[in-house]
Amino acid sequence: MYFIRTPYIVKKLFPNIIWEFSGNENTIYLTFDDGPHPKNTRFILEQLDKYNAQATFFCLGENAEKYPEWIREILSRGHAVGNHGYRHLNGWKISAKDFRANYIKGKAILENISGNEVTLFRPPYGKIKWNQMQNQDASIVLWSTMPGDFDATISSEKCYYNGVNNLCSGAVICLHDNEKAQQHLVYCLPKWLEYIYNVGLTANRIIL
Repeated sequence: MYFIRTPYIVKKLFPNIIWEFSGNENTIYLTFDDGPHPKNTRFILEQLDKYNAQATFFCLGENAEKYPEWIREILSRGHAVGNHGYRHLNGWKISAKDFRANYIKGKAILENISGNEVTLFRPPYGKIKWNQMQNQDASIVLWSTMPGDFDATISSEKCYYNGVNNLCSGAVICLHDNEKAQQHLVYCLPKWLEYIYNVGLTANRIIL
């Protein structure tokens, strides 16, 4: 189960987490989790380039190790890279010590490849416990909208409308840079970008 639009009460319960940027008029924030992946990342970057759109890629350390050239390619095209941990571990099912170790390893690999400090973090599955939030040296970014590009139980048309119907200024949209999301993304991403452009919104990377 997942919320297409994050409920207001959830955002209020966790005010230290970044869910959206409500003061940023006419700007939305596309984010892509789990990459890099040669085929999917290439497709995403090509679509973003067509509309001069920028995005934030929350990358797994183990994938960055396999494909470091795609981390550098993401950055060379003006996008941002955030940490998604080394492996895709569910924070609700592991200790604070193991969560921290996974976070640190992912961060170190991304910083070594990019040569830049990585200041954004999105926990895998968006799941993090109170004690895992302590001593964080990065901003935790979740999302206000999740269209469900990973969801094989919905049609690509449904995924598209999940995104369009929940677009608003300052929204952070959670998408995925993996094979599971590929079918929906191939259909939806070009259409979303065209829609965003036509309604006068700008897609930007997250900069804090």
